[in-house]
Amino acid sequence: MAATSSSQHKNICVLSGFRYGKYKEFVQAAIDLGRAIRERKLHLVYGGGDRGLSKLVSEAAFVRGSQVLGIIPKALKPLGCLPDSPTGEALVVSSMQERISEMLNHADAFIFLPGDLATLEALITFASWAHLNIHQKLIGLLNRKKLFICALTANELLDLLQAYKPEPDPMTLALDWATDDDSSNSRKKCKLDLTLGL
Repeated sequence: MAATSSSQHKNICVLSGFRYGKYKEFVQAAIDLGRAIRERKLHLVYGGGDRGLSKLVSEAAFVRGSQVLGIIPKALKPLGCLPDSPTGEALVVSSMQERISEMLNHADAFIFLPGDLATLEALITFASWAHLNIHQKLIGLLNRKKLFICALTANELLDLLQAYKPEPDPMTLALDWATDDDSSNSRKKCKLDLTLGL
């Protein structure tokens, strides 16, 4: 990927889900991120998908002129980006492990959007590799609906948690989690056997 930015973080790897999710804020965050990557003359590395938030980021970056590299395992080709895709260049690899390694090789920094278990696995992998000094690349979370509350100190985090006011979700507000036995609003004790039969 050719460099066109003086930034030390010119190749940004974005990881997210292959679905749009239930929140329109996630969709807008993906589009905004793709646009911002292009406006800063950065390049995009991503999971090569032609669906969901991944697709939106890649399209927004590519349409505006950023170089886009999708890295996709061979087994997922039928579900996603193929070589000579209209949203940039595709690199087909043999496994998920090779995909993670290639992302690490091609990216200068990582940004995570909401996703699925594979997205969470990649976040944990890149964070643990940074901890083990396998790489020193930045990892960022685009926290559009405040799924994570982050702070640099314990007191700051506790202050943020105490001040947090969740945005109600109309869909989940209508859910009724009460059981027939919950009429007294008393909490039930649950016995757990943690010995695993030992």
